[in-house]
Amino acid sequence: MEKVMDEQVEAPIRRKKMFGRRLLRLTLFLLFFAFCLFGGLVFGYVYMGKQELAEAFRPETWLHVFDLIFAP
Repeated sequence: MEKVMDEQVEAPIRRKKMFGRRLLRLTLFLLFFAFCLFGGLVFGYVYMGKQELAEAFRPETWLHVFDLIFAP
């Protein structure tokens, strides 16, 4: 009888721990994704393309890239 009571008490705690772990993993994944995106942008646009970093964040730059890719 005591074992059944203990399992019922532990279930909400286990769910809270799993939610916290999932939230931590999601947060770490998003941070890693943003870091990789920024690192790739710097490497590709600044180091390989020999352009300034400020130009990489201008919307006109990405509209031009979009036009180059999807031009008829």
